[in-house]
Amino acid sequence: MTPKQSTLGKPTHYSEQYDASLLFPIHRKSGRDSIGVPVRLPFFGTDIWNAYEPSWLNARGKPQLAVATFFVPADSPNIVESKSFKLYLGSFAQTRFDSIDDVRAAIKRDVSAICGATVSVQLTAPADFDRLSMEEFDGLSLDRLDLDCDIYAPDPSLLKANHEEGPTDETLFSNLLKSNCPVTGQPDWGSVQIRYYGAQIDHAGLLRYIVSYREHAEFHEQCVERMFMDIMRECKPERLAIYARYTRRGGLDINPFRTSFNLPMPDNVRLARQ
Repeated sequence: MTPKQSTLGKPTHYSEQYDASLLFPIHRKSGRDSIGVPVRLPFFGTDIWNAYEPSWLNARGKPQLAVATFFVPADSPNIVESKSFKLYLGSFAQTRFDSIDDVRAAIKRDVSAICGATVSVQLTAPADFDRLSMEEFDGLSLDRLDLDCDIYAPDPSLLKANHEEGPTDETLFSNLLKSNCPVTGQPDWGSVQIRYYGAQIDHAGLLRYIVSYREHAEFHEQCVERMFMDIMRECKPERLAIYARYTRRGGLDINPFRTSFNLPMPDNVRLARQ
């Protein structure tokens, strides 16, 4: 299914009775084909979704709520279109469930079926909200650089690495990532962290490359995978990991993580702008 067949950018009826049919899958393959991702994926990872508005009724009709987190494997054949996800979660609002575990089980079943892979689901109840901490990316900020930028469509030629010197191991980040929804044109604001080992990547070129996404229209997951493929092709690091955290829209944020080497899954900790 294609994004234009989804509810994105269209007038929508908001159901408050549980309805799994609202979920809309988008195949990863078409986006990956356009980027040049081979069938045998050169990375592994996950898409971490956080939903801040889930609510339902308990058996006695009293409203309940939670912050929901979903871990979608990067090798799943499908992603969930974000507006359909919002509509789906909204459909729980006037539906009675016996327990929070029943809500979790329903979401896990429905979202896993749409993604075509097992999706892990966590629901954090209000009593545990104080455990939801906030911090910033570690590493060296690329945003410290004072430079000119005039390219606002992804340009891999901006990426350079010094292969004359020995390898370096560094972690870099920027809060200047922006792209646009490919259907509605709405802006998607984010931060990105890049960890690599190999020939030192030119910091100025890397920042200009990140900024070059500013007028680009692509889903969050595809933007991160495009970055991964471009950096691998142009800079040829021995190891590479990219983690982006986007600000929320419609009560949802999406945070893709891709790595070529064995790393633990990143902590799902909100950045200040999220």
